[in-house]
Amino acid sequence: MRGYLVAIFLSAVFLYYVLHCILWGTNVYWMPPVEMKQRNRVLPCLSKPAFASLLRYHEFHPFLCASDFKKIASMYGSDKFDLPYGIKTSAEYFRVALSKLQSCDLFDEFDNVPCKRCVVVGNGGILKNKTLGEKIDSYDVIIRMNNGPVLGHEEEVGRKTTFRLFYPESVFSDPIHSEPNSTVILIAFKPLDLKWLWELLTDGKLNSRGFWKKPALNLIYKPDQIRILDPFIIRMAAYELLHFPKVFPPHQKPKHPTTGIIAITLAFHICHEVHVAGFKYNFSDIRSPLHYYGNATMSLMSQNAYHNVTAEQLFLKDIIEKNYVINLTQE
Repeated sequence: MRGYLVAIFLSAVFLYYVLHCILWGTNVYWMPPVEMKQRNRVLPCLSKPAFASLLRYHEFHPFLCASDFKKIASMYGSDKFDLPYGIKTSAEYFRVALSKLQSCDLFDEFDNVPCKRCVVVGNGGILKNKTLGEKIDSYDVIIRMNNGPVLGHEEEVGRKTTFRLFYPESVFSDPIHSEPNSTVILIAFKPLDLKWLWELLTDGKLNSRGFWKKPALNLIYKPDQIRILDPFIIRMAAYELLHFPKVFPPHQKPKHPTTGIIAITLAFHICHEVHVAGFKYNFSDIRSPLHYYGNATMSLMSQNAYHNVTAEQLFLKDIIEKNYVINLTQE
């Protein structure tokens, strides 16, 4: 009898181990418990990503879906926060904007590459003259942000784009920067951002008041290319990775994560291996280039009151030293 019980126990332990491996293998490619237009079939990974300890939820779909965004918001606590970290008082704005999008899929239906190797390409001036373009293009997933151009900088930053994160004030409007094979992701910081998207998708009259600078007045992307980022990703970046306070002192402007840190947080949820490039800044010389493009200098970084650049640089240093990510532009 005792031997029989031992055999059952050992069988249960083995079954648990097998299920554990399978769940870890598929978690970064999990699809939400909703009816999707398409489902991505992805082969499992049998090892944990290096950054696994940073994630609270290992199975999280990063884009909002029109059919159930309220349910998902409730499941992950986004219904308890206002924008930019939740939908609490902006659910109707989300509903209207999402109704004009054609998909909330993560990858193309024919994309079944397992254990994706991803690179998050920042816009830092350190990319100048590094000739990393060919290497960047070799990754399974290439994440870019805002209006960091590819055109004219192919040798430095590559030609391909899988995902591009943006907000209304930072998105391309000139068709020469069109990326027809990419997915573009709106980061909604305020209700006006969602209203802006809806107005452009419905050919409505755009009111540009209320934005910190003039937003794009047209979209160069098709509706099936556009996604809306789940605020949970931004909230995780702010509270769990950068450890921002949930309430700032009255005399201090609230700080929010930069698009770059949000992009890295997104990568943690969809990739098995994450590399970064262009995230190092030269704070010792305010005249050094801020970006790999244009003429802006580091002096502009010190004037930004909405980001905690020091906290972000410390976070990046920590995850690089722990080998959670690999830095392609380490000097």
